[in-house]
Amino acid sequence: MKPVIFGLSGETLTGDERAFFAEAQPAGYILFKRNIADRAQLRALTDDLRSLHGRDDLLIMIDQEGGRVARMQAPVWPSFPAGAQFDRLYDLAPSSAIAAARANARAIALTLAEVGITVDALPLLDVRQDGASDIMGDRTLGADPMRVAALGRATLEGLAEGGVVGIVKHMPGHGRAMVDSHLALPVVTANLNALETDLAPFRTLNQAPIGMTAHVVYTEWDAQHPASLSPTIIGEIIRQRIGFNGLLMSDDLDMKALKGSIPDLAAGVVAAGCDLALNCWGKMDDMVGIADLLPEITDKARARLDRAMASVTRGTDQPPIGELLATRDMLLGLVAA
Repeated sequence: MKPVIFGLSGETLTGDERAFFAEAQPAGYILFKRNIADRAQLRALTDDLRSLHGRDDLLIMIDQEGGRVARMQAPVWPSFPAGAQFDRLYDLAPSSAIAAARANARAIALTLAEVGITVDALPLLDVRQDGASDIMGDRTLGADPMRVAALGRATLEGLAEGGVVGIVKHMPGHGRAMVDSHLALPVVTANLNALETDLAPFRTLNQAPIGMTAHVVYTEWDAQHPASLSPTIIGEIIRQRIGFNGLLMSDDLDMKALKGSIPDLAAGVVAAGCDLALNCWGKMDDMVGIADLLPEITDKARARLDRAMASVTRGTDQPPIGELLATRDMLLGLVAA
């Protein structure tokens, strides 16, 4: 098995993809809008991937946050709110906000599990900072670390109740970035005391099954490398200070924050300490290059992968999605009332 998550080019596997994936044996896959038409097509695609690898617990992930980040969209699937809506409710009624976030996440999980998706890139534990890039903005769960952790925990629990594994992101915190890491490399110059704010939600939820790194430079920890490529930040900050021992993946290697060839970047994040490299765009030349450069997954990373995928078991007695959505909307409606 190669320590990488690959994207796909379309709504079905091509012959070249099928042959390559069978040989390369990536740890998992990520899906985007280009891979999605409707329920039947999406379920057939995920079933095909599982059949190809003979793994019922295959890591098949998606970014289904809600708000502006939603790969599965209406009218086929329900719309889900951005994190900021739960943050606003928390101002009024913290327990209601936590209950709403949990019901929302469980509804998301049920929509994903129905079509064979096993992992969602949610929740964001990035602490929002005034004046930072809007790339986080309303996606975040707030500006207070305790609140972010409380709503993040509810989200992880709701996803697990619906049979889907969550990912805490973006470690060790993207909330201070002044530029969008999809477009350029953010450099955070905050001092060590300020950075403790960013670490706090991740430390609180350090038992999460999966985490994702940030393509951000933090000059107080490593002025030369973004977190995804920094052995110092991964080893000393994420693994030791945060205390995270789950499966750690990089953010997407194609983001403009990183410079270099995609295969070299994949090798770099794994060498720095990421368990898995994330390559989203399904470009065959890049994927072949990654498979050629990467070693086999380490025993420790494989154990973390297996533990993460075994961390939830979808129960057979699930509430109707409509009931969960009604509960969420009733609670969120308290803000308007």
